[in-house]
Parts: sequence; structure tokens; C-alpha cells
Amino acid sequence: MTTGRLLPILIKFTIPLILGNLLQLTYNAIDSIIVGRFVGSGALAAVGTSNPLMTLVILFLQGISLGAGILTGTMYGARDYERLKRQVSTGLVAGLVFSLALSAVSILTSRQLLVLMQVDPAILDEAVRYLRVIALGLAFNFIYNYLAGTLRAMGDSRSPLYFLALSASLNVAGDLFFVVVCPLGITGAAIATVVSEGLSGILCWIYIVRKIPILNLGRRWFTFDFDLLKTTISYGFVSAMQQATVQMGKLGIQTMVNTLGVSATAAFNAVNRADDYAMVVEQNIAHAMTSVMAQNRGGGRMDRVNRSFRYGMIMELIYGFASGVMFYVLANPLMHLFTEDPQVIELGEQYMKLIAFMYVLPGITNGVQGYFRGMGDLRITLISSMLNMGARVASAAPMVFLFHMGFLAIPWSYLVGWAAMMAYEIPAVFRFRRKLSAGESHDGL
Repeated sequence: MTTGRLLPILIKFTIPLILGNLLQLTYNAIDSIIVGRFVGSGALAAVGTSNPLMTLVILFLQGISLGAGILTGTMYGARDYERLKRQVSTGLVAGLVFSLALSAVSILTSRQLLVLMQVDPAILDEAVRYLRVIALGLAFNFIYNYLAGTLRAMGDSRSPLYFLALSASLNVAGDLFFVVVCPLGITGAAIATVVSEGLSGILCWIYIVRKIPILNLGRRWFTFDFDLLKTTISYGFVSAMQQATVQMGKLGIQTMVNTLGVSATAAFNAVNRADDYAMVVEQNIAHAMTSVMAQNRGGGRMDRVNRSFRYGMIMELIYGFASGVMFYVLANPLMHLFTEDPQVIELGEQYMKLIAFMYVLPGITNGVQGYFRGMGDLRITLISSMLNMGARVASAAPMVFLFHMGFLAIPWSYLVGWAAMMAYEIPAVFRFRRKLSAGESHDGL
């Protein structure tokens, strides 16, 4: 990534990232579609209300992978291969231990946490079962995301896509078997997800061992470098906290939605699945920016870093506008994919048509975050995410409980959060770039 025309490199690297995440979202959506149609709206609500809690844990692990990937990309760009090998093995061992501990905690505390989230007692038992089965697969989830992140940091975004495609196919088949044929209800959907995650992680590891000479480590997969661990933690923990902050804000919003009734909870699950399709592209453009900039920063090519940022922001703006138009037009048919309940459809359609006008804003904020991650300054991404989620939750509470705006209070609160995020991020970009132009060194964390 340190040579050649930048815009084609950025686009070619972004496309497999987007396709991979769209696949992941598709089989998540299929979980909800199959559960909603073959089990019922109560089961759909149970999946929706437990997902944010499990996603909090998963995103924390993915944050560790993202932070470690920035270090890997920088070392790869600098051609420091011996240190890169120790970095990859250290991060994998530490992350596996941590993910297993998180699995145990999640299983033991799932009911208490869901009760704190004000989950309706009618769907509580189903939500607990779903959450506990998903928690069993956290180690698989970490292995795949860590190894896929390593490949992407080294410039390969296509191979992880192939493994994910096979995994997604298995997940769909598993949903149909465990939910429709057996039938095991939402527990079956969770089992299918864990099995598919395990397969994608194992295949990714086999590919790396056999096809990536630099990472054919043998026994050195168990190398543990405490000095590198400290650096990985400094990057990975801040990145994980940023991811966790976002999800904690979503948990706060989910808790408020749960007080609005089962129909609102089911609608929120459905619109989140659809909404993710808009957001994931913007996030992956930003991730591609991070990888390209990290490698070029490691190689000392600051001219290419600046151009990567500019091209990435143009892509974010174009997609943000296009996705808003598309989701406004398709709001009604998308809701019909998930349910035939007229109340759920009406709530979801109103939500999607309102938030469609706002998709340019997260495109801007994601692009800026991709820039700061690529430059190694994760503190700004953490602070901006905290501002976003704090403003979102703080504005949603009075809208729901004082002004009784109901379900539509949620997209309006998102607007407040994105505005707060931009108010901090945009001046930070100008300050940061002025310091670079003045020749001040910047080592991130």
C-alpha cells in the first residue's frame, strides 16, 4: 500500500471489507427473519433485546483486534518483520485468554444484566438462553476477527471475505435446520451462529499458516512478549473502550426502547438490522483508510497519508447521501421482510424514513475516526465516541420520558449525538494537521 495509485488501492481494499460485513449482517438479519417468521414477534424481540449486550462484549474484543492491527500495519509498512511476528503471537495469546474469561462472566451474569436492561418478563427466559449460547462462541469470534484484522493490516482484505462467505452459508443452513426443522427456537439460531463463527476462525488460521510465509510461526505462535503486550494494550484497550463506549450508548437506548413495549422492541431490532447496512459501509471505508494510512505512516509516506484521508472522505460523503435516498425509498418493504405485524411495521417505517436524512453525518465522523486511527491517535476517537453516546443517551431520556415522543425520539437522539461528535472531531482534525505541518512529532499513544 506504500506504492501505486492510492484511490484504486483504497477502493479495492474497501470493497472486500464491505462485502464481508454485508455478509455478516445478512446472516444476522436472516437470524432475525427466520426467528420472527417461524417463532414469533416475541422471539424476535428477545433476540433484539439481548443482541446489544452481546455485541458490547464482541465489539470490545474487536476493538482489541483493531488496535493490534494498527501496530501490525505500521510494522509491516516499516518492514520490521521480526517484531511483527512477536506482535501477532502476543496479541493472539492475550486475546484468547481474555475472551475465555469474558465468556464465563457473560454466561454467569446474563440474567442479571438483562433484568437491569428492563427486558420484558415475557421474553426474558428466551433472551437469557440466546445470550448464553452466543457467549460460548466468544473465543471463536475473537480468533476470526484478530486473524482477519492481521491479514487486512498486511494488505489482504479478500481472503477473510472468502472464509466469511462460507461461514455465512453455513449459518443460514444452520438457522433453517435448528430453528425450522428441529425446532429449537432462538436457541437454535444462536447455535448456528456459534458453529459458523468457529468455522471461519479455524479456516482463517489454516490459511495464514499455509499461505503467509511471514506468519508461518510454528511453535512461535505461543511467543509472548511482555513489552509488546504493553504497547498492544495501550492501543487495543483504548480502541476496545471506544468500541465498548459506542455499544454502551446503544444499551442505554435499548433500555429506553424496552420501556415502550414489545412492539417497539421488535421494531427496533428490525430497523437496527436494516440500519446496520447503511452504517457498515461507512465504517469499512474508515477501516480501509486506517489500514492504508498506518502502512504509509510506517513507511514514512506522509504525502500518501494525506491523500488517503482526502479520498476516503469523498467516498464517505457520496455513500452517505446515496444510502439515505435508498433506505428512505425501501423502508416499507424492508420492514415486511422481518414481520407482518402492522404495528411493528408502522413504527419501523417511520424510524427509517426519519434517520435516512442523517446518514451523511456518521459518514463524516467515521472518516475522521479512520484518519486518527491511521495516525495512531486513538484518544481522539475514544473522546468523540464518548461525546456521541453521552449526548445520544442524555437527549433520548427527556424525549422519551418527559416529552413522550415515543419511538421517534430515538433517531432524533442519534442526530444530537452525531452533531456533538462532529463539533469535537472537525476542529481536532485542523489542529492535528497544523501540528504536523509545523513539524511537531506525533507518536500517537
